[in-house]
Amino acid sequence: MICRAKLINSFLTVCFISLFFLSDVAAEVVNLGNKQLKQMLADNVPIIDLRRYDEWQSTGIVENSHLITFFDSKGNYNVETWLQALDKIVAKNDKFILICRTGNRTGTVAHFLDKKLGYTQVYHVQRGIKNWIQKGNKVISVK
Repeated sequence: MICRAKLINSFLTVCFISLFFLSDVAAEVVNLGNKQLKQMLADNVPIIDLRRYDEWQSTGIVENSHLITFFDSKGNYNVETWLQALDKIVAKNDKFILICRTGNRTGTVAHFLDKKLGYTQVYHVQRGIKNWIQKGNKVISVK
């Protein structure tokens, strides 16, 4: 189990670094704007907010979001733990949405889930919750 986690973490680090040097790596990940996000939320597609608790408190969250932090404040992550939480919400072939502050983290995580782990219907809020709020869309407080 520990070896698998180390392997996944090492691979994820390489994946993250390579994404910074490549443009539009995965066509299968669907980028969403606010209009498309509203439609998917109306269809009860699960939304995963992978930001930290302090970020949720600062901005609020999209209603019905599943709160699963991916990166800590130092940029560290535990893929195994995060995937265990994700797997309680969606299966590899289920539609789901990822959201973060500006779309950078979710873009990276979405491509990793799609290309390396075989998740087939990953949607990514391209400009994140900051744009959602700027455009006057509703958020709720986190307690």
